[in-house]
Amino acid sequence: MTRVEPMPTITVSAVLITDRDGRFLSVRKRGTAAFMLPGGKPERDEAPEATAAREIREELGLRIPLGELAPLGRYETAAANEAGHRLIGEVFAWTESTRHVGQLARLKPHAEIEELLWLSPQEAMTRPDVAPLTRDCVLPGLPGTRV
Repeated sequence: MTRVEPMPTITVSAVLITDRDGRFLSVRKRGTAAFMLPGGKPERDEAPEATAAREIREELGLRIPLGELAPLGRYETAAANEAGHRLIGEVFAWTESTRHVGQLARLKPHAEIEELLWLSPQEAMTRPDVAPLTRDCVLPGLPGTRV
């Protein structure tokens, strides 16, 4: 009998950051090809929402209060940049409001982020370089997104 090894798992928190035009922010990390939602791995004993807020601050310089992150869901899919790994993603949503006008226009990549890309959900659904968590899990659940 052949023993099947379990697939290694990566757990992350990510944020669907949406501007006032309905586009969302996608990032590409240095040395990778896939565009994904900004976010990252938790520190020891860190809650998913706290991980999301910390990663957004570190990667983008954007400070989002914990109470402003709306839970979208917990998804499981293939990891975009680590072949042979599955990804479990806790995804939150944050939308630019009148209180935050101008913050998104000033975003610049920090830490390991190489590139920022604003996409409409419809555009992202047709791009092969958009990570599975975004394209296959998060976007199909958004109102008005055609699969």
